[in-house]
Amino acid sequence: MTDHDQLSVRFERDAVPQLTALRRHAMRLTRDASDAEDLLQETAVKAFAAFDGFQEGSNLAGWLYRIMVNAHISEHRKRARRPALQLTESISDRDMLAHGEHSGGAPRSPEEHVLARLGDPAIASAMRNLTEVYRTTIYYADVEGLTFREVAARMDVPIGTVMSRLHRGRKQLREALRGTAVGVGYSLPDAA
Repeated sequence: MTDHDQLSVRFERDAVPQLTALRRHAMRLTRDASDAEDLLQETAVKAFAAFDGFQEGSNLAGWLYRIMVNAHISEHRKRARRPALQLTESISDRDMLAHGEHSGGAPRSPEEHVLARLGDPAIASAMRNLTEVYRTTIYYADVEGLTFREVAARMDVPIGTVMSRLHRGRKQLREALRGTAVGVGYSLPDAA
C-alpha cells in the first residue's frame, strides 16, 4: 500500500466521522442547508489536502473545525466583494434598453460608474486616459480591494502581469496628477 493509500485510509477512518459531526456547526455558520453542505465539502477537500501535515494524537475535531471556520470566512469575504446578482424574468430586453435610454446612454462598466462618482474631474480624466488594462487592474486592486491573485483570476492573466500593470498604471496616474497635487499644496519630489 502506497503512502497516499495509507493517508486515504487514515483520513476516511479518522476524519470523515468528525466531519459528519461538524454538520451542525456548518449549519449554524451558514444558516442554510445547501450552503452548509458546500462548506462541509470544502472543509473535507482542504482537510484531505493538508492531512499529511496533521499530527496524529492532536485534536482532530478542533483542527477540522478551524479549517471549516477559515473556509467559511474566506467564502464570506469573496461574496462581500462580489456584486449582488438578482435574477428575474420580469425585466425584458426592451425594458433594459428603455432604462439605458433614460439613464443617459448605454450601460456602463463598473469602472465607469466609479469614475462618474469621483468628485475631482482631474482624477476621473486621468483614470479615463489610462489604457483599459491598466484602468481595469487599478479598479480591481484599489477600488474593489482584490488581492493580486484574485485580480489575476478575474482578468485571466498571471500574477506577475497584474503586478506589472498595477505598477505601470499607478505610475502613469502619479505623472498625470502631479500638477493637480502641486496645485492643491502637496510638495512632491522630482519625477524619477
